Amino acid sequence: MTSIKFGIIGAGVLAPLHAKAIVSNPQAELVAISDIDEQKAAVLAEEFGVAKTFTNYHEMLQEQIDVVCLCVPSGMHAKFALACAAKGKHMLCEKPLDIKFEQMDQMIHACNQAGVKLGAVFQRRTLPHFIAAKDTKENGLLGNMMMIHAYLKYFRDDDYYASAGWRGKWELDGGGALMNQGVHGIDLLQWIGGEVESVFAYNDTLARKNIEVEDTAVAVVKFKHGGFGTIQGATSVFPEQQTSIEVNGDKGTVKVSDTTVDIWEFMNTDRELEEPQLPEDDHDGHSIIVGDMIEAILENREPMISGIEARKSVEIILAIYESARSGREVVLSDFHPFKT
Repeated sequence: MTSIKFGIIGAGVLAPLHAKAIVSNPQAELVAISDIDEQKAAVLAEEFGVAKTFTNYHEMLQEQIDVVCLCVPSGMHAKFALACAAKGKHMLCEKPLDIKFEQMDQMIHACNQAGVKLGAVFQRRTLPHFIAAKDTKENGLLGNMMMIHAYLKYFRDDDYYASAGWRGKWELDGGGALMNQGVHGIDLLQWIGGEVESVFAYNDTLARKNIEVEDTAVAVVKFKHGGFGTIQGATSVFPEQQTSIEVNGDKGTVKVSDTTVDIWEFMNTDRELEEPQLPEDDHDGHSIIVGDMIEAILENREPMISGIEARKSVEIILAIYESARSGREVVLSDFHPFKT
């Protein structure tokens, strides 16, 4: 059996999810971990039985590694991705792809030129009830989609932002409630709803005055097919709520949250339509995405969430920020379209 060798750059809070997914896959081997904090790298390596650790990622990239998982702050993704591409390493990048158009596009072009795969982690796409919600739109059960809503309401206190120096800073976090937390739900919104034409938005920092970025945001979204959507994003509300997506069509409505199916109703259908399966307790989206990356390499195809696909949610978020700044509707095709 072919073994795909993995390395991890960044031993922070998300790295253990990647490590667990890698070591649980019989076709994968976790061979190295790099972090500027030697102790963090050592602790993670000990937990998952990894022999080699590095404080200099350039040294790690000299190793026989096929895939590098990028678990560094959002605004540093491109820096490490370009180095990995130059060494011929495939990459699995934590969300968001990066926080700036120029950096995302550099990543995508560098990987294309180097002939390496660039995949992204949006693990909610692997949840069976979110997949089922997308299917109801694709197979016509909802009829024509009228509206889609993303409810992305979380709570992050001052201790959260103080726990890492990059959190809440434009330079490395790239944004707040939308770019850091809400990006998962915005990915789902465009994945299910389709291509976004324009946005109009407001955002502000209403609760956490010690951060630079927004903690509260609302946006209206117009889709190319003619439907509309809304985004409600916050890290300022208590209690925190589950990520939730509601899709309204002229023949049905579905609403799904992280662990529940809240609405599943359709008009004039003779089919037996049971509510979709909820994820098992041991469902691990990172494991599915790691497994898909391995298959993408072996089959020489794109990963399930490619760099181009991961760019879309950040494009929407940056358009929202521009709309809130300018007080105007932002048309995405006139904003920063990707140039091949």
